[in-house]
Amino acid sequence: MVLYRGDKLRFRGGFAEERGLTPLRSWCVAIIAGRNYLARSKAMSVDLATVKRVARLARLAVTEEDANRMVGELNGIINFVEQLSEVDVTGVEPMTSVTPMDMRKRHDDVTDGNKADDVVANAPATDRNFFLVPKVVE
Repeated sequence: MVLYRGDKLRFRGGFAEERGLTPLRSWCVAIIAGRNYLARSKAMSVDLATVKRVARLARLAVTEEDANRMVGELNGIINFVEQLSEVDVTGVEPMTSVTPMDMRKRHDDVTDGNKADDVVANAPATDRNFFLVPKVVE
């Protein structure tokens, strides 16, 4: 469960509360009483220690040069995502795709495919459209 309290967004119960985690950083959507609230705490950023820690946890060998490069790249990605907060989404209906898609329904007919001869043609041994296999259990 997610709780929104002023400028703080916290997870209640489970892993986060047991470990006394602080409010989430960056933009987060909290679902409260069926409504979405956009909450912003402090801007998120990644430092060299975080990159090294994540690489160690993921069991990735990262050189010092690569880690320094990743700090810049990850901070760029985070800054780009934070720009989404500038978009006014009031009155916009939630969607799963930018293009409207409806599932076209068709009538399903159950058939055997009428291809039994084609299916068993590649088998090394068959008997009346059944596969013959060696006995493996006595």
